[in-house]
Amino acid sequence: MQLSLELFVEAPETSIGFYRRVLSFESQGSSSTEYTMLKNGDAVIAINSRSVLSTDHPLRIDTGQRAGLGVEIVLKVADVEGAYRTAKESGWTVSDLALQPWGLRDFRLIDPDGYYVRVTSRHPN
Repeated sequence: MQLSLELFVEAPETSIGFYRRVLSFESQGSSSTEYTMLKNGDAVIAINSRSVLSTDHPLRIDTGQRAGLGVEIVLKVADVEGAYRTAKESGWTVSDLALQPWGLRDFRLIDPDGYYVRVTSRHPN
């Protein structure tokens, strides 16, 4: 089984730029304002415009509402320090890199549409 996420966003260009610049995803195939697939290792995130959703679609939210409420996107990486440096150098607001009580190091950020993202890796003993 594999998991892919599809995020419905207000401004696809902004979200695509965020995932490419801040989290080092790369575009796969053709890009459009309605659908763009991004990949980093085995992680796949598709960016979709909210405008393609019908007015009665269960994923449709109004402008200004917080997307992804109750969901945490967890990206497991081999080099969390490198991912942290890249995210910090992008100028995006990120939490401090921290060792968690459960043995993982991580940092957290919120994407342009309010999706909560945690980037993590196992801390070497």
